[in-house]
Amino acid sequence: MGKIRPCIRSGPLNHVLFHLFVLLFPVRISGIRKEIMFPETRICRTTVQGRYLLSDHNGYVCSARSIDPWSRCCPKTGEQFSCQGCNLASQCCNSYEYCVSCCLNPSQTDKENALKVKIAKPVTAGTYESVFDFCIGRCRHNSASVVHENAYASDFHHCFSLQLNSSGHVDTNAEARLNGINVVIGRQGESCHSVCKSKGQSCVPNKLLVLNKCEFLQKHMNCKGSCFASIGSDQPAEVVDEAPKDLNPGACLYTRTEAMLSCDGSHQHTRRLCPCA
Repeated sequence: MGKIRPCIRSGPLNHVLFHLFVLLFPVRISGIRKEIMFPETRICRTTVQGRYLLSDHNGYVCSARSIDPWSRCCPKTGEQFSCQGCNLASQCCNSYEYCVSCCLNPSQTDKENALKVKIAKPVTAGTYESVFDFCIGRCRHNSASVVHENAYASDFHHCFSLQLNSSGHVDTNAEARLNGINVVIGRQGESCHSVCKSKGQSCVPNKLLVLNKCEFLQKHMNCKGSCFASIGSDQPAEVVDEAPKDLNPGACLYTRTEAMLSCDGSHQHTRRLCPCA
């Protein structure tokens, strides 16, 4: 007697059985398709100086604990480009992180000029690769609010003002305001009052405002270390070559705080530019 072989017919019933088999025994997918429309996670660059606060390269400030562990970005719940605790006139802040945040604001820092600033004083030194690099560098160390010793003029000692490199052009109107004025370079540590007195003249206080510009400093002095914004009653002035390295030897300094301009100001490591008459 021959074997009876089951006859499998194709029909609606078989299709139903096939779908039931697939549902009961699903095939495991060996690969996952990567959707090209999904945005990749972007990693933020952040400041590392503070113990409690961080600023990311998007201009947000947050606590170290609230930073996203995957993207390393601050939550976008606070104010972007916050200038909390900053003096916008002097571009100086009392917090390093908020200095960086404020500096990143395009209305505060011109990108084109910021990327031209030398990282260090030598001519061969490179420039900053991004505005974030510029901001974290300038806010950390700069002469904008240093009172030449190892102390700051105020709590607002994190400054991001652009280093100025003048072309040497002097405003003719400013030149006209110096008619009758004898511009004299003082000796190291000497006040303008003493400088002018030694010439048989007197210091003219309101003309210090005219001389308080890189154009005039670079016209009358060497300014080998370029020209920086600073804060001090001994300005406008040039730092002597023999000064400690942290005081930017050879640099010229002008003050953003014009109320501090004084004929009596002096410093042991600077030579003043004085208006005498």
